[in-house]
Amino acid sequence: MSGKPPLTRDIIDRAMRAKIEPAQEFEVKENKPLRRAAVLCPIIARPHGLSVILTRRADNLRAHPGQISFPGGKIDSVDRSPLDAALREAEEEIGLLSRHVEVSGVLDPYPTGTGFLVAPFVGFIDPRFRPVADPNEVAEVFEAPLDFLMDRNNHQRESFTREGRKRHFYVINVDQYRIWGATAGMLRALSDRVAALDDLDHSGNVA
Repeated sequence: MSGKPPLTRDIIDRAMRAKIEPAQEFEVKENKPLRRAAVLCPIIARPHGLSVILTRRADNLRAHPGQISFPGGKIDSVDRSPLDAALREAEEEIGLLSRHVEVSGVLDPYPTGTGFLVAPFVGFIDPRFRPVADPNEVAEVFEAPLDFLMDRNNHQRESFTREGRKRHFYVINVDQYRIWGATAGMLRALSDRVAALDDLDHSGNVA
């Protein structure tokens, strides 16, 4: 992050453990039932620092074709827990086996405008992992620097109006990729936790 030392696994682990209230914009406010889903934010160590593994969804998908996302999807009846769903989807989409994932924690549930309540898990990945994308679901797998994604100076706020209701969302542009909507929102939520941890550290109330 700008002007700060690079983020480390220890910082992320501590941020995930810290008792931090979610930002008001991420609180669940919908009155109607939301369908349950889970995703994995996979963080992997590289010589230049930590990176996040992201996917570009296949262009032939009916829902959100071509958009940038985390591995994940709906929680099915076969899943024993939201984490199981996130890990199952990660294996199906990019060939990431659960034994190569060390889960750091889970962010607060994230409601989407398409009627889902998403459990966003954060996990650290074995650096030897090499993705194998399912072409039916994933057009491309790429990595983005965690420090860049966590820097709130790189988060843009945009909006659109649908059915008379104005919706706000975040956008993070990384090289040729436009990360927006729920994925950018969940990255923002992680960024908020990292920033809150920094505030706790400077106040002397170390998590």
